[in-house]
Amino acid sequence: MPLLVEMGWGGLVQAPETIAWTDITTRVDVVQGVSITRGASDELSDTQPGTATLVLDNYDGALTPGNAASPYSPNVRKLAPIRISVAVMPTLSGSAPYPMAMLGDDFDDGRVDSTLWVTNTGGAGAETGEGRLRITVAPGVDTNFTSARQWTLAGSKLTAKLAAVPALNGSSNCAASMWVTSTTSGTRIGWRYDASTGVLSAQSQTGFADGAAVNLTYSAIDHAWLRVRESGGTVTWETSSDGFIWTSRRTLATPAWVTSQTHAVDFPTTRTGGTAGYIEWDLVGAEVRPRFWGVVNDWPVRWKGLTSKVLISCTDLFKRLGTAPALRSMLAEEILHQDVAGITDVVSAYYPLSEDSGSSSAGDISGSGCGSLALTQLGSGGLLEFGGDGVPETGETAPTFTPSSASVGKYLTADLGTVFESNSNAYTSQTIECWFRTTTASRALFGLYETNLDHQIVVAINASGQLTVEVTDTGGALVVNTAPGVTVTDGEWHHVAHVIGLNDRFYIDGAPSTFTLAVPDMSGLRHLHVGGYRGGRLFAGEIAHLAITHSTASVIDDIAPLHWEAGTAGFAGEDADARIERLARYGGVNSVTVWGSAFDAIASQGPAGSNALTRMREVEATESARLFAERDWYGLAFQSRDVRYNPSPSSEVFTIDYADLDTDEVEASDDDQKMINIVEASRPGGATQRVTSPSSVTTFGEKPKPLSILKTSDDSVLDAANWLVSRYADPPVEIREVPIEAHTMSTYLDILDADISSYFSVTNLPSQAPASSMRVTVEGYTEVIKHNSHRIEFHTSKASTDSIWVLDDAVYSVLGSTTRLAY
Repeated sequence: MPLLVEMGWGGLVQAPETIAWTDITTRVDVVQGVSITRGASDELSDTQPGTATLVLDNYDGALTPGNAASPYSPNVRKLAPIRISVAVMPTLSGSAPYPMAMLGDDFDDGRVDSTLWVTNTGGAGAETGEGRLRITVAPGVDTNFTSARQWTLAGSKLTAKLAAVPALNGSSNCAASMWVTSTTSGTRIGWRYDASTGVLSAQSQTGFADGAAVNLTYSAIDHAWLRVRESGGTVTWETSSDGFIWTSRRTLATPAWVTSQTHAVDFPTTRTGGTAGYIEWDLVGAEVRPRFWGVVNDWPVRWKGLTSKVLISCTDLFKRLGTAPALRSMLAEEILHQDVAGITDVVSAYYPLSEDSGSSSAGDISGSGCGSLALTQLGSGGLLEFGGDGVPETGETAPTFTPSSASVGKYLTADLGTVFESNSNAYTSQTIECWFRTTTASRALFGLYETNLDHQIVVAINASGQLTVEVTDTGGALVVNTAPGVTVTDGEWHHVAHVIGLNDRFYIDGAPSTFTLAVPDMSGLRHLHVGGYRGGRLFAGEIAHLAITHSTASVIDDIAPLHWEAGTAGFAGEDADARIERLARYGGVNSVTVWGSAFDAIASQGPAGSNALTRMREVEATESARLFAERDWYGLAFQSRDVRYNPSPSSEVFTIDYADLDTDEVEASDDDQKMINIVEASRPGGATQRVTSPSSVTTFGEKPKPLSILKTSDDSVLDAANWLVSRYADPPVEIREVPIEAHTMSTYLDILDADISSYFSVTNLPSQAPASSMRVTVEGYTEVIKHNSHRIEFHTSKASTDSIWVLDDAVYSVLGSTTRLAY
């Protein structure tokens, strides 16, 4: 059971696919062990941030922050990515020939197993102090590191970690491989690395050649693990970055020799010249199971005499989300986190214009460094006051422009700076948008212009109350384009969005305008006027959320309708899983795994004020769902309530006999800890409704719980309240803690696969138990991984708590017992 602890030195947790991981397992104190917590204590509690603690040997100072001599400098820093896994080695059983999946070696005992590896040409293969197999790649020498011929690939697999590839070192030819070999020389299946080309090749050779080989440009990140497996008449070549999630690279109909012969495994190398090097392999045959993925909080260096240790604590993705700042409105977040597949967007300027009353300027929050919008006076008179009523659903304010006339009053002007100007030149498309409200025609909303005035663009309102786009690319008179059919001087809030430079289009209130634009490309734009343009046409009314996005493509079809919906409805009515993915994106997480399908429509979550995780928790509670951080990736998992409906024996991850627990800590509980028999439930803008269980109240007394959730109808609120009372008016007898010494179990891999919402059964309980077998749902766990020990204590709930009625079903239609209606 080798532990596998890897650091992502210099990597960014939000870009896990770019992290090159470094194995530091040999530094781990496996006597004290690695402690990990995950999930929740019970199903009514929130899942907590996952944590890991471990002690690392710092004998050489490599893990001392700020030590310039460290091979990891300057990346020994707070919040460095870390991942922890268990690599389960196969056990040899039965008699030869053996399935190839039973071939295992972790190379951790300091000597080559000559019984397993019968050929070691010239002693080229040796085990390193880091616990890897190092095979020399010497000039003019072909080496072999070969197993006994006692294995079969049919229905099995060969797996290995490619820990280091050989350098070319001045040679014209240098290669190293992993082969499953036939009894016929030159006939073999496997992987070959060519140092001269940097190519990793999936091959099925005959006569030492394969004209149909699949070649990959080698990546130390993507190709850290290699596998060849055969199943159902097909051979598949796969690679992995972590040994757990695999990517298929090639498939081939199984050659006849694979199913008719016994095989050997060979790790040969060859080099024609240059200087010697090596290739390193590790964990042959390992089954990897991730246990933790997160960041190191700090690196506290401790000493005992001259011995130095580092006791690190780590936290998963919830740390980053939980400490993130409060979100702005959904409209603002949509502008700041535009997400259009395959398109590079840069929000080059964004002025929410939501400054407090009494402000004299408005700031850009895009982060690109644009200058602030300053009050500019024309003539004498007129007002421009911040802090007025803003766009619906945002909870944010907007400035009110009150000029004395079209040429007397105040407006806002800014020099957007060199970065914006550079973006204006570099990108093929610019999208300009804002919100406004007015009853006055013949005024300018905003305008952008180049310093020398050659390029200018103005969005204005004509005498008929219609929007216009006015442009020039020569410095001459502005050419006016009018959007007919929509009058915007009705005193209501409107949204306008316009693309410049690529398939020019115009959107009003989220819908495309029918008019054809004749707008030339706009480059060199740098100066912005809002609420007027260059000394005239002063706007009367409110303007808010002015943003300019530069892009590699035209994205208005995607963002204009979204921004209109965000500003007017806050995405009310979208399904809960879509809301979770949206909020995760606001929080900087683009990977959400959605489990299940029972998702209701979610109400708007109102204005700004809480961070992304808090808002996701609101959705989780509304849906009676489960939200948690993945343990194998920088991502979130969101489980709907139907994931837990009606567990069956086939859905159990494992079963365990009570005697195998070897503990006196198992306890069957029947108490009122979870009891709920009165629920007062409400939703934003809806009714407050009460659901009770009269029989429970009579028997046990009142056990109330308020429920404020984001449903879009009173009926949905009532369903949620009934669901809660039906499950907890009289909670069943349950086992809440199940401790297991997992390492000794034959079902070790299955136990490691158990995660939040997994099921397992404890069988053959003592005669005093309420039943001989009890099925439980995993809510979380704590574990301690040591040398030859892996103790996991599962926090569990009774699986039948989430069962629902199935008509005429022997188990799930028992009157008064399992006739709970689904929610």
